[in-house]
Amino acid sequence: MKKTYLILFLFSIALSYAQQQDNLSKIATAEMRSASNLMAVVVNPDTENYDITYHKLEFNVDPTVYLISGKITTTYTALANMTSIVFDLANELTVSSVVSNGQNLTFFQNGSNELVITLPTTQINGTSATVEVTYSGAPPVNGFRAFTTEVRGNGSATLYTLSEPFGARDWWPCKQDLNDKVNSIDVYITAPSQYIAVSNGVEPEAPIVNGATKTTHFHHGYAIPAYLICMAVSDYTVYNQTAGTVSNQYPIINYIYPESFDSALQTQLAQTPLLLNLYGNLFELYPFHNEKYGHAQFGWGGGMEHTTVSFMIGFDRQLIAHELAHQWFGDKITCGSWKDIWLNESFATYVASLVYENFDGAAAFVADKTSMVNYITSSTGGAIYLTDLEATNVNRIFDGRLTYNKGAMVLEMLRFKMGDVAFFQAIKNYLADSSLAYGYALTTNLKSHLEAVYGSSLTEFFNDWIYNQGYPSYTITAQNLGAGQARFTVNQTQSHASVNYFEMPIPVRIHGASGQIQDLVLNNTVNGEVFIQSVNFPISSVEFDPDKHLISKNNNISLGNEIFDLEKAISLYPNPVNDSVHIQLPDSIHLESVTIYNNLGQVVLEENKIDFSLSSFSSGVYEVQIQTEEGIYHKKIIKN
Repeated sequence: MKKTYLILFLFSIALSYAQQQDNLSKIATAEMRSASNLMAVVVNPDTENYDITYHKLEFNVDPTVYLISGKITTTYTALANMTSIVFDLANELTVSSVVSNGQNLTFFQNGSNELVITLPTTQINGTSATVEVTYSGAPPVNGFRAFTTEVRGNGSATLYTLSEPFGARDWWPCKQDLNDKVNSIDVYITAPSQYIAVSNGVEPEAPIVNGATKTTHFHHGYAIPAYLICMAVSDYTVYNQTAGTVSNQYPIINYIYPESFDSALQTQLAQTPLLLNLYGNLFELYPFHNEKYGHAQFGWGGGMEHTTVSFMIGFDRQLIAHELAHQWFGDKITCGSWKDIWLNESFATYVASLVYENFDGAAAFVADKTSMVNYITSSTGGAIYLTDLEATNVNRIFDGRLTYNKGAMVLEMLRFKMGDVAFFQAIKNYLADSSLAYGYALTTNLKSHLEAVYGSSLTEFFNDWIYNQGYPSYTITAQNLGAGQARFTVNQTQSHASVNYFEMPIPVRIHGASGQIQDLVLNNTVNGEVFIQSVNFPISSVEFDPDKHLISKNNNISLGNEIFDLEKAISLYPNPVNDSVHIQLPDSIHLESVTIYNNLGQVVLEENKIDFSLSSFSSGVYEVQIQTEEGIYHKKIIKN
């Protein structure tokens, strides 16, 4: 019976984490919603000559009508002398007027999803101005729509937006590239009075009813990019919660479809304050605690991390965990280019995985990481960091295998390599960096913070795991040497030619015949590397990476059964050698001298240390005489 229960338990874990991968796929799908799958969305050079400081967004909508009208008031500062200003705006929307300081300005829509406004005079570099754009129309419906109206199964109407990455221009005139956050926004949503409106930030005053319509005002006082500005309107039920400590309490406001609101949903939402507390302990206090956190239900699969209010299809704990993590990674600090999207998505995926570790225990965490590794290694190539061309492809930006899973496991490997204390301190420093906080970051910014705490370069690691492709497969042999020592020989192949060798610490677990367990770490840097390790008992079996710290596949680890031979325990590596060579000795053996002979029997080097250089040697085979207190041993080495 115990075996049957174990099989059922393992099956349930496997099913659970298969479902988790399905959830991640849905999240990725929702987060990549945009006007089309392939767009020329390099930074728009026509919008680089100004910096937006404020938006007042006034929208008129009705969830039963696929239409939007409004007025967008934008305050900006010139970064160069300007005679015109350009906003991103879909061709399908029509601008009726542009006003500045009470003066009507000349404008045109150029057919390339741009609104071009002629300024009355040359605006001087460093000066500020404000323009008001009035517009209306039916947003484009090609591809994934950034603006949606729909009727739910119970006949109720809903309107919602989802702009990431390139859809903001489909429903309002904006600057949507990742080069300018708006310092603050005020959003005014006018809709039929029976509906409740949702947007970023807080309501500074009660909604104003004017006949059959109602205007709801939201203010968001933190810097925000265009793609995270949101709107939803429906017949929501509002469910309030509280998070934080006594000295730092803040509201959680949930906007739920009435047909979804029941005791089960309240039980699910009860996880949100717990998650906020966990993330606060791991990293820092919720970044927007002066306003709110919350959820708004919408009709697209998965979720989207709009600042202060995530849009959600449902309220599974792991979906809440992923979108909430984005408030730190993606909303407070936003990727500075779509090539760096892993700074948003990999972090959110990994932080959600930490929920398994902290709430469910080690076995659940290992199962989740196993699921990710299996998905990552289902294909041999693929980098986390995108090329310029890939950064214009929505499907590639939000690739579940690479952007979400591989990036998350690379963070796990960094944590394993650096240690918990250093890793989490570096992430706290990254989030607290005043030059990044509520702004943008690039991969190099994160790397600098990690290296500053780690105390060593991570260039090799980033080249292998972030910028290049593939994963290693290991072959490891273990050998009992006696006297409390064992020898491990590590060999590696790579799944992709972009990486010559993955240098990583390798976790190995050894078992003794009486149930003893010991965890070892082999800091592997070259092929054929030999490690002599102190062990607490004779090894009866070995495991490779039992806690799933590494991305790898097709690994083989075995225990040799040959009798200990000191001759075999002494080795040279790398062999062949280009430059430096290392003599591997059991800890119990003391080196007295090393003498190297060429093929004529001439002495070409004498040393008394285990590390030395052969860089000046000619190519060929050399005889190495190693003298120890236990005797003299002869080895051959090949110099490339």
